[in-house]
Amino acid sequence: MPTLTRRAAAAVAAALAALTTACAPGSETDRPQDKAPAAVNTDIAKAGNVTLTVWDQEVQGGQREQIEKLNAQFQAKYPNIKINRVSRSFTDLQKTLRLALSGDSPPDVVEANQGYASMAQFVKAGMLLPLDSYDQVYGWKKRYPKGLMDLNSVTKDGKLIGSGNLYGVSLNGEIVGLYYNKEKLSKLGIQPPKTWAEFEQALGTAKGKGEVPIAFGNLEKLPAMQLYGVIQDQNTDKEAVRKLVFGSGGAWTDAPNVAAAQKLADWSKQGYFTKDANAVKWDDTPVNFAKGQGVFMFGGTWWAPDLSEKMKDKVGFMLPPPAQAGAPSATMGGESLPWSITSKSKHPDVAAAYINFITSPEAMDVSVETGNLPVLAAPSKQPDATLLKEVSAAWAELSKNDGTTPYLDYATPTFADAFGGPLQELVAGKVTPQQAMEKAQADYTAFQAKK
Repeated sequence: MPTLTRRAAAAVAAALAALTTACAPGSETDRPQDKAPAAVNTDIAKAGNVTLTVWDQEVQGGQREQIEKLNAQFQAKYPNIKINRVSRSFTDLQKTLRLALSGDSPPDVVEANQGYASMAQFVKAGMLLPLDSYDQVYGWKKRYPKGLMDLNSVTKDGKLIGSGNLYGVSLNGEIVGLYYNKEKLSKLGIQPPKTWAEFEQALGTAKGKGEVPIAFGNLEKLPAMQLYGVIQDQNTDKEAVRKLVFGSGGAWTDAPNVAAAQKLADWSKQGYFTKDANAVKWDDTPVNFAKGQGVFMFGGTWWAPDLSEKMKDKVGFMLPPPAQAGAPSATMGGESLPWSITSKSKHPDVAAAYINFITSPEAMDVSVETGNLPVLAAPSKQPDATLLKEVSAAWAELSKNDGTTPYLDYATPTFADAFGGPLQELVAGKVTPQQAMEKAQADYTAFQAKK
């Protein structure tokens, strides 16, 4: 999950500058070294009394319940370990984590977002510990598909994500999909769309009958990037999106990408979004949707537990409908923020045992029990709420078809502002699609030249 807000930009820039000066990344001696697997202590019960400081962004209903339950189970198994949990919203974590990692006493375990803006920068600065030896001990790569492990892997110089050393392990799966209000669809006489064309027809019908077609809040700019990405996945091949985001081919000004921006602009001009969408907070979007504002809403599966609780069977979830009925869908997603060990942690073996515990098969059962989407199949639990069953089925379908595309803000360290800003202007009608994509390409080109 992405991104940085404009308010955080100055602080982040300052932190990066300090970080770059203090850590002087570049030489092997600056970077933390992985210990030999034989030197890893897995007998945590004999580790002595340890306080493990963990920073997470699991603050929403089901996510909070999930991590609280897992932490309690870990401490019950190891009474000698006390977890000092520091929880922050996703946005607040992005603002503060860099400064925390650059201090003398950083947390032991953190959720470090994938991509060039966060994990790659931390790795380059030597702030995270490579986990490859711990992987050999705990066998994470044997349990996780290679594609998911690649998302949490970075070369030591921070120049390439998707390869290099392993720096994190994730607990939950994620999809940016399409929520819909079943009651409103029924009143409008519309069936859940099976094709992209049917979906666009439904938007027009909803608008014509006085409904808000798409609940959309874009104050933080990230939502427009996610919505653009969903549209982009309808306009171009998933491999083209992957190559573009990871810097191995294509341009943001390519015709299909400009066409996606044009579609976003068209929807805004046609009044398909929540009024004054650029002034509505992202976190308020599902709240407003649950109150009946919007027929459809694009959003992540991390919203599903709360929506299921508030809307019960009135809400449905599906993958973005494909061009042809029954064809495989593609959409952004992958896995939740990975759990990483900081390079200055005084208890890396305990931290690794903790990460292994909260990503174990038993933890996947806890994920289901608390209404979340486990990244791996839970061994004995199945969701019981209708919405959560639909989310689980969508995840299985997307995984089967290899339909996941990466979050777009992975593309460069500054892409959240460099592309999110122009998209915000595009929604407001202040720039053309071509101008928005040229701004994105300028940032992308500059970053690729420096890699």
